[in-house]
Amino acid sequence: MVTVGFHASHEQISPGQLLKDVQHAERAGFDAAMCSDHIEPWSARQGHSGFAWSWLGAALATTKLRFGVVTAPGQRYHPAIIAHASATLASMFPGRFWFAPGSGENMNEHITGDGWPAKDIRQRRLEECVDVIRRLHRGEEVTHRGLVTVEQARIWDAPETPPPLIAPAVSVDTARRAGAWADGLATVNQPPEKLREMLAAYRDAGGRGKAVLQVHLSWAGTEQEAVAIALDQWRTNTYQPPIPWDLPTAKHFDLVGEHVTEEQVRTTVNISASLQQHIEWLSEYAELGFDELYLHFVGQRQSSFIDTFAEEVLPRLRTPGGTAAGTAAEPQLVRATAVPASDASA
Repeated sequence: MVTVGFHASHEQISPGQLLKDVQHAERAGFDAAMCSDHIEPWSARQGHSGFAWSWLGAALATTKLRFGVVTAPGQRYHPAIIAHASATLASMFPGRFWFAPGSGENMNEHITGDGWPAKDIRQRRLEECVDVIRRLHRGEEVTHRGLVTVEQARIWDAPETPPPLIAPAVSVDTARRAGAWADGLATVNQPPEKLREMLAAYRDAGGRGKAVLQVHLSWAGTEQEAVAIALDQWRTNTYQPPIPWDLPTAKHFDLVGEHVTEEQVRTTVNISASLQQHIEWLSEYAELGFDELYLHFVGQRQSSFIDTFAEEVLPRLRTPGGTAAGTAAEPQLVRATAVPASDASA
């Protein structure tokens, strides 16, 4: 049975309200949660950016959910800091925490004042960070000199069971490369043929563990309302790489997003006032082989979405034979051709 989780978007909701939202999601019946890790929102209209690692401690302590976070060691975060933070959460909440280390976006990383490396360098830097983090999680003293430098680092409270490191990817090449090191694969909603290819590339390269899909969606009482929410909150997330990797601030994203159309937003957000349509979309994702679906309602007010989807959508996804995948879903999924911007940055 597929796990259906709640995505907590720090760029869009204040940390205090987001904590209430994830607690609400647990009460309503969501199975798990994941969150973003930003210092800059995608748009000034979103207007938030809580510190994910502080928030995760509160969220894990006040719910019983499993949590994941997409993060980027190597520039804004030294890998020893990510190793330390993740080891502490894994020690306090064993079996309930995973994280997805990606190569990052300039919007979050430029604050250090360091240059923004080319993608191939960022990928190699990430893989060095993964090796450093894993060694620290094993309790080793680590010295490393390469694209990142570590001098005699040690995590004194290393977790008995290290947290899984899930590879975030939005391309087939990155998914294939991650097969060598990752404990699972995470991506975002894309056309089904692309998702099949990514899963196959990861598995064929030796990739193990769970497959995670973050699903951007917009739902409201009318189609017009659902479209308006998506255009307001997620139109700056419609561009193919390298744009989402390289722009430095929310102001830049807002400038390039001024003339984004409804059709463009529909390539990255599943927009519908029909719950049946959302069930069909989500059912197909599960049938593709994704073990966990994290639903990201792109609006800022989560309460109605949480209650309605918990009551009307989640039971259909959990009941064998209770879904309608493969009917109306395929034509609308196929039309999504752009690679959506995401925290995966891979």
